[in-house]
Amino acid sequence: MERISAAETSLSGGDPATGEMVMRGHRLPDLIDRSYEEVVAILWDAEIPAQMGPDALGAARCDAFARLSPRFAAMPSDLTVIEIQRCLLASLPGAAMTPLLLVAGTAVAAASAIRLVHGQTPTAPDRSLPHAADLLRMIHGAAAGEAETRALGRYLVAMADHGVNASTFTARVVASTGGGLSAAAVAALGALEGPLHGGAPGLVLDMLDAIGEADRAEDWVAAALDRGERLMGFGSRAYRIRDPRADIMKDSLLALQRSGASRMPEGRLAFAEAVERTVLSVTASRRPDRPLHTNVEFYAALLLEALGVPRAGFTPLFAASRAAGWAAHVREQERTGRMLRPTSRYVGPPPAGRPKTGRGQE
Repeated sequence: MERISAAETSLSGGDPATGEMVMRGHRLPDLIDRSYEEVVAILWDAEIPAQMGPDALGAARCDAFARLSPRFAAMPSDLTVIEIQRCLLASLPGAAMTPLLLVAGTAVAAASAIRLVHGQTPTAPDRSLPHAADLLRMIHGAAAGEAETRALGRYLVAMADHGVNASTFTARVVASTGGGLSAAAVAALGALEGPLHGGAPGLVLDMLDAIGEADRAEDWVAAALDRGERLMGFGSRAYRIRDPRADIMKDSLLALQRSGASRMPEGRLAFAEAVERTVLSVTASRRPDRPLHTNVEFYAALLLEALGVPRAGFTPLFAASRAAGWAAHVREQERTGRMLRPTSRYVGPPPAGRPKTGRGQE
């Protein structure tokens, strides 16, 4: 369904030609330094009754932890971080699910799953903290500094919603059947597990590791293109130019490094920038009519690495941010009262005795 409009939405969208991204009438650069709680309240305006009081999300995190913590010990040891997150999210009763519990529960499940996979005890939330600060504290088991909190806060805001992407469309399809918020969110989370949507940031770092050194980048990129492989962190279905969120993530990373709080290995950013220049140059020379541009995942991966988030936690953390968008889209879809049911075109063999026309059947 590439470039087919699946829905009309008043929530968010990006201009493919100019790269301008708007959320509820606000340009993303005008929102990026506001708290995640403030941006969620803006995103939920009209679709979801006002629930974002000063302590609402903190209280919801504590509620989510109380509901989820009895299940921690039952998680099989061979599950990945996102598989644990999905199991925990699915265990929240649908009848109790609210937009606040979804956002809080997805975040608590992400942080708890990261710790469980690493053999650590999940950290209970602190309702008094801002969402970004508490999410980092739950991941690392220690308080986050101001610079780290600001960096993660900008990440959460930038990822909170982005039109009708694959996971959001999945949520809207389930919502259109009357499946409810809980079922829609679990289905949306499943859509993130593939490498073409939410799974890409961790693969960006895998690609950088495979390249190894800047002077190997050109040969590596050329060989990957010859094999028909995707270059993770480049190219977008949403934009024909550079993803507007890529520079926001890079600026956030630079600010974190200047603060001295970055956990990124020395020289990592300079190496990544060299790889980025190489990819853009090689792809522009090979395909001048459709060059690749940097997307948000390239610098988002580096930012999360600098914050000390393990790669397996990148997609769960993305889900923790995007849950706010899923909740808003579910409500928006429910208000239409219509089920999303695309048509298909049958191109298989005809019934016995009927010649195949080659036209297919609607």
